[in-house]
Amino acid sequence: MFGYILISILTVIQLYVFWRAASVPLLRDHKLLLAGAGVVLWLLFLSGRILGHGSTGAVAWCLEVSGMHWMTVLFLLFVCLLAVELVTGFGFLMSRFVPSLRGAALIAGVVLSMVAFVQGLRPPVVQNYEVSLPGLSRDMDGTVIVAMSDLHLGTLLGEKWMGERVAQVQAEQSDIIFLLGDLFEGHGKPLDELLPVMRGLSAPLGVWVVPGNHEFHGGGTIELIQQAGFHLLRDRWAEVAPGLVVAGVDDLTTRHRRGLTGNHIEKALEGRPSGATILLSHTPWQTEEAAEEGVGLMLSGHTHGGQVWPFGYVVRIFYPLLEGRYDVSGMTAIVSRGTGTWGSRMRLWHPGEILRVTLRSE
Repeated sequence: MFGYILISILTVIQLYVFWRAASVPLLRDHKLLLAGAGVVLWLLFLSGRILGHGSTGAVAWCLEVSGMHWMTVLFLLFVCLLAVELVTGFGFLMSRFVPSLRGAALIAGVVLSMVAFVQGLRPPVVQNYEVSLPGLSRDMDGTVIVAMSDLHLGTLLGEKWMGERVAQVQAEQSDIIFLLGDLFEGHGKPLDELLPVMRGLSAPLGVWVVPGNHEFHGGGTIELIQQAGFHLLRDRWAEVAPGLVVAGVDDLTTRHRRGLTGNHIEKALEGRPSGATILLSHTPWQTEEAAEEGVGLMLSGHTHGGQVWPFGYVVRIFYPLLEGRYDVSGMTAIVSRGTGTWGSRMRLWHPGEILRVTLRSE
């Protein structure tokens, strides 16, 4: 269903962009060529979404890379054209200058796309936080957490990229590592060649994982996480050290789409011992419920911080906790912008990140 909606929205946006592009002075005399280019690019996106997204190999890689990057470029062209529409009253104001302004909007969209492509290729930054965790014993003061979210390993991000992330995480010398969901893109067969690389992640208190929505898109990804030797938290808790509990829930967005309502966090925390509690939840929802249950720190991802500006304004409608640190009724919630990228390898003003959290006792 998501794929059908995405294809429908992109089709409407592309028709609009090429309709407006046909009025630009340099393009108005080449409408047939413009229409042909539009058809080719639309078919490229469709092929990437249907054929490339569900397969692996060189052909699938080319189709998905081309299609997903065109999707992002088209979005930025649309945003820039829409800005001109708002300024000119959709062409009724300053009508003499409207065609030239639309041409300038297309150029601006291309420039922003180039910037987003460069930023998307850069390695994620390490974002440092210091959190006072209620119930944490003094002998655990200074415990270091390193967390990654939304790796989206698959056709676009593979073994080499993941190897660089493993080296980046291990260089932080953390006490415990958290993976906050969407480790895999979830389409096509699981990439078994990633296993040796993923096993390079290690920490004294272990590597703990919660599934994201993409872990439920295809078969085999949950099994791959377990084969890597990671600890999977699915609606349960574990005492990783005396007085320190880590709990995790299955993705709340996936449950919402399936009509599975209820306080899943309460179930995951049921019967836990006293002490400090950290909750891992891919989707940053039910934060008030987590605070009421006595969680001191909640770590999430999923939103990508919007990934490509200004898409974050739309994402915030559904996920009010978009990125960064929040105080929720005394509980600290940190939402990661994601380590990898979804769709295209493009980011605009929102670099990928790896979280490094130093815990402090009260």
